[in-house]
Amino acid sequence: MPLKLSLKPGEAVIVNGAVLRNGERRGTLLLANQSRVLREKDILRPDDAVSASERAYFAIMQMYLTDEIDGPLYDQAASALSATLSSLESEALRALVLSISKACAAGQTYKAISECRKLMKQVRAASGDGHA
Repeated sequence: MPLKLSLKPGEAVIVNGAVLRNGERRGTLLLANQSRVLREKDILRPDDAVSASERAYFAIMQMYLTDEIDGPLYDQAASALSATLSSLESEALRALVLSISKACAAGQTYKAISECRKLMKQVRAASGDGHA
């Protein structure tokens, strides 16, 4: 079954490393085979990765886009996840970090990205500031 992406005017999406930008009208893109896909709203730029959880997200995002599940990106993600874990007191958030780490170790980078988004949102809500 193909993946159907509905894109807003001007919205970008990354498919297997290529940045695709929609035209002036709403559009639909059908992907018939398995691909690494990230919407523009899910892309974190290097300069925006300020906190430990954001640095973890950025490294995991790079792992996903490059299909690299070990090596320097994995080391960066593990280091950032370790820093995040040590900064959290909430057992629920710490459990989420461990789940992200397990997903990375298993090569399930899309799952790790999804859980890391949840982590950043929950940390922001708990701290009341703009960084996770």
